[in-house]
Amino acid sequence: MTRHPRGALFATSTMTGFGIATWVTRTPAIRDELGASIEAMGLVLLGLSIGSMIGILGAGALVRRLGTRPLILLGGALPVVGMVLVALLAPAQVPAGVWAGLFLIGFGSGVAEIGLNVEAAAVERRIGHPVVPVLHACFSLGTVVGGVVGIAMTAARTPVLLHLIVGAAVMAALAAFAALNLQPLPRATAQTDGADAEDATGTSRVTTATRRSVITVQLALIAVITLAMAFAEGAASDWLPLLMTTDHDAPEAVGSLVFTGFALAMLIGRSAGTPLVTRLGRGPVVRLCAAVGGIGVLLVVVSPSPVVTAIAAAVWGLGIALGFPLAISAAGDHPTDGDRRVSVVATAGYIAFLVGPPLLGFVGEHLGLQAAMLVPLVLLVAAFVVAPAARDSHDVDVRRTVST
Repeated sequence: MTRHPRGALFATSTMTGFGIATWVTRTPAIRDELGASIEAMGLVLLGLSIGSMIGILGAGALVRRLGTRPLILLGGALPVVGMVLVALLAPAQVPAGVWAGLFLIGFGSGVAEIGLNVEAAAVERRIGHPVVPVLHACFSLGTVVGGVVGIAMTAARTPVLLHLIVGAAVMAALAAFAALNLQPLPRATAQTDGADAEDATGTSRVTTATRRSVITVQLALIAVITLAMAFAEGAASDWLPLLMTTDHDAPEAVGSLVFTGFALAMLIGRSAGTPLVTRLGRGPVVRLCAAVGGIGVLLVVVSPSPVVTAIAAAVWGLGIALGFPLAISAAGDHPTDGDRRVSVVATAGYIAFLVGPPLLGFVGEHLGLQAAMLVPLVLLVAAFVVAPAARDSHDVDVRRTVST
């Protein structure tokens, strides 16, 4: 595989992160322009979640029929159109139009997410080195760059219309690069090869059936991890800026800065965390992610000041950085059914994006956004408990090698 096709995957992931950060950093300004309450803003954000869910649910079948390339291309085009709609209709005070724009951003990102993760997991299996964490590091890079631009635009009091149009132009350039360079790897061989190999070695049908049932349970537990990590990441992306402005009375620029710090911490975790996975194994690192991320969320809940919240948000981001990509890698770590398993687990993650914004908006409206963060905290505790499900067959060997 040449550098340019892989770069196309990374460019699309970077574009997705940049687009989300562009939107998130202006969430307080857009809420003010729409005149929406916290609960009403949660309903507007639902457009992003519903679009993502529809995209993700349909993407699994499309990958099996068409391959990953059409999904990644669609995921590059639709978010650009959606960003333009939000840019034009937020200043015009058209909540339904903003909802529609977010729907397109979510739908495009949803189908691209499945295509990108399936493709990256396939590459990872072929070359034997972590690829999915790099893909998600590119997403975090996009959020950091988008966040920095958002802070500058907010501090300069740039109109939302101009900021989002500029963001859409950057996204269009990255999408064009991806379209010109994308050449996914060939599809995997028949899904029955692994089962046939087992039978050839004399494994009984009872043993094979038992293994399949264990794999099904394991996949469900990996889905729990994915849901928890996605919910925690989405909670920060959707609500951190508003939490700063509503619960701590911080200026809008400070809210954007805290979100950008969260995104930077995730970028650092995803970029520097691969050696940790190699040293300790995937399961222990997932448990560490849940523990550190949970500590960060707990600190946000009890924080008495914006400064403590900013530090806690960084701990939150650093903690969960590798959780989602490692869960995807765990799902794809299968000799015969990796693509389908990745689709199932990614779908579980996007369920978090569907229920997250309105749920946290409802809780935040009545108890405050700090208290609402108890929801992702509980989910991270669950991920901590089931983290061994993400363990691969090499984890024991890795730890033995390190110890010797």
